[in-house]
Amino acid sequence: MKHWIQAARLRTLPLSLSGIIMGAFIAKWRLSQEGGVWDWRIFVLALLVTLLYQVLSNFANDYGDGVKGTDKHRIGEAESRAVASGKITATQMRNAVILLSVLSFVATVALLYVAFYPANISEFWIFIGLGVACILAAIGYTVGKKPYGYMGLGDIFVFIFFGLVSVCGSYFLFTKSFDYDILIPASAIGMLSMAVLNLNNMRDIVNDELSGKKTLALRLGFKKAMIYEIVLLQLPILLMLAFLMYNGFQEKGLYYPFIVMILIFPFMKLRRTIMKIQEPKLLDPFLKQVGILTFMMAVLTAFGLNFVN
Repeated sequence: MKHWIQAARLRTLPLSLSGIIMGAFIAKWRLSQEGGVWDWRIFVLALLVTLLYQVLSNFANDYGDGVKGTDKHRIGEAESRAVASGKITATQMRNAVILLSVLSFVATVALLYVAFYPANISEFWIFIGLGVACILAAIGYTVGKKPYGYMGLGDIFVFIFFGLVSVCGSYFLFTKSFDYDILIPASAIGMLSMAVLNLNNMRDIVNDELSGKKTLALRLGFKKAMIYEIVLLQLPILLMLAFLMYNGFQEKGLYYPFIVMILIFPFMKLRRTIMKIQEPKLLDPFLKQVGILTFMMAVLTAFGLNFVN
């Protein structure tokens, strides 16, 4: 069991939950303004679905990189890569991926049934298709003949699924509507998710070059990937400020939502620290730190918005 827990890579879970928390509690604030009802069952099921997607993705990545030989010289997380280390066989991991795919689909159907059935049946089927796309994206990062993670497309997919789909999708589950300003916090979460992936790929840049995994960090080179990382770490907090000002909290004299701005200080400190790193392997501890800061951004936004109700 210990090896399966390691393969699940629990330190990635806060990042995956951030988008759901952000979208769900922005929806809760907006529904309270409009006299709507926020269904806690949708929130619980959305968290379950997201956790299943994340573990599925981690298992699939472990399997895909393991059978391709990418993990042979991995830095930092080598001990948790179960297939490459032989702690779990490739067949066992493949079966686990299949099982999690089924469980993820069942949980997705349950979530969408509660959210949409029977009043919004067309949205139910649209989101079923979106759920299938999420499952395929979780698997397709490293699995298959042409995994998109090996072609430098991982950043785009992470922005779409961890940012836009996670935040906008969870928002829609509650409100049954789409408001364009939700794209702002969705982009913030998406960029921070890209920052985590880019740090991961910068850390593994030497190993990925040897194994033929052409990540965006490898294509850019370490120095340019570092500049890219700094941009990804700085823009999200500015986007959250833009979201709050767009909704006019400062004009209404409501300043609790701006509590999320206190994160500008740890983000600045993190940026300065990362910029000093010259050795790729030394970047490993910062993956968890960015993930936690992303989670805190979602939690503080949720608290600040709903404190004013």
